[in-house]
Amino acid sequence: CPGCALDRRKESSGGRIPYKELFFVGLTTLASSLPITCLFPFMYFMVRDFHVAKTEEDIGSYAGFLASSYMIGRAFSAIFWGIVADRIGRKPVIVFSILSVVIFNTLFGLSTEYWMAIATRLVLGSLNGLLAPIKAYAIEVCQAEHHALGLSVVNTAWGFGLVIGPALGGYLAQPAEKYPQIFSKESVFGRFPYFLPCVAVSLLAAIVLISCIWMPETIHKHKSPEKDIQKVKALPSEQSYLDSPRKKSLLQNWPWMSTMVSYCFFGLHDTAYSEILSLWAVSDRKYGGLSFSSEDIGGVLAVAGASLLVYQLIIYHWVHKFLGPVISSRVASALSILIVSTYPFMTYLSGAKLSFALYSAAMMRSVVADYCQHRNFPSAEPCCASRPKRHCEWYIDNCHVVFQGDCSNRGWLSVLMGAETSGQHLLPR
Repeated sequence: CPGCALDRRKESSGGRIPYKELFFVGLTTLASSLPITCLFPFMYFMVRDFHVAKTEEDIGSYAGFLASSYMIGRAFSAIFWGIVADRIGRKPVIVFSILSVVIFNTLFGLSTEYWMAIATRLVLGSLNGLLAPIKAYAIEVCQAEHHALGLSVVNTAWGFGLVIGPALGGYLAQPAEKYPQIFSKESVFGRFPYFLPCVAVSLLAAIVLISCIWMPETIHKHKSPEKDIQKVKALPSEQSYLDSPRKKSLLQNWPWMSTMVSYCFFGLHDTAYSEILSLWAVSDRKYGGLSFSSEDIGGVLAVAGASLLVYQLIIYHWVHKFLGPVISSRVASALSILIVSTYPFMTYLSGAKLSFALYSAAMMRSVVADYCQHRNFPSAEPCCASRPKRHCEWYIDNCHVVFQGDCSNRGWLSVLMGAETSGQHLLPR
């Protein structure tokens, strides 16, 4: 049994940190995050080049539907992939998800029609069920004292994705126009101007896919002896039957439900912000935008992601220790309102003043958004551990994939709403 072998390895490790396994966790998380973030800098220009919008004001609407197609797939398949990971194993789901990135992200870069771009993003989102299994995997490869470290590796790798993804999308899109001395308009990168950032992400995913060969499986593939005994052993008395734990729906766990509702709304807010920022910044100033290029907006998103990464590694621990997850989320929510309210006034700025204001707001908003959205997990996990392990229907180590899958499902449903909302009325008609 691979799960038993991993347990024996952890027991004999003497409490050492599993650096190799956590390295694989970071790589796979990075490969999964890049297809999401690399799209934002060039999404407006891609929809414009499809010539599907009748007017320039309609580009935002079509861009919103394009971005939401990926989230539709994730929203409807997240729990399914969590269940598959529980029954078949974490490693097969992780490998299949990375393989889907290699194939369908490449096809997305080769899209010449609007429907093809939506179809490839929809299929990619449906087949990429990595979020739930990789968090469960990060916990299962570590001993109890290193569980927080395992999840922090996932968040840190996601932070790297927030830096690398927009940079790739902003600097590598339309290479024949930006780097004519290297790429000619007759080359494949000239005929498919958004293929280069997509194939760069796919190549990284292919390398990660090869490295998955050395990933150990963590799931136990044998029947539990305790369950076998329960099948043949009768209850000794009626009192034992009455004392057995009554199954209770997660929907009746109100602390957990309140956490999930807030996670859903913060996911809606975060995704709507990310997409509206890109569409607003690249829009012409006569429509209230900033007339940025894909390279400019890619730089803004990359710097915001880098600031978040630095904050997570250096400052977050002290703030979290002093305020706790609940108070820090409340403070971050209030600050987020103030920061986002400053963006409309940036259209009156130009030059160095505009750059300073936009970069500062983007960095601060990136930090507070991380508190609002991802810090719900420390609040949710205690809600899943209210009873002993062998009786608890919500125990986090037993249902971690299902828990993360439901978080993912709710989060991606909110992302879908945010993606569609972001494109509807971006520009005045």
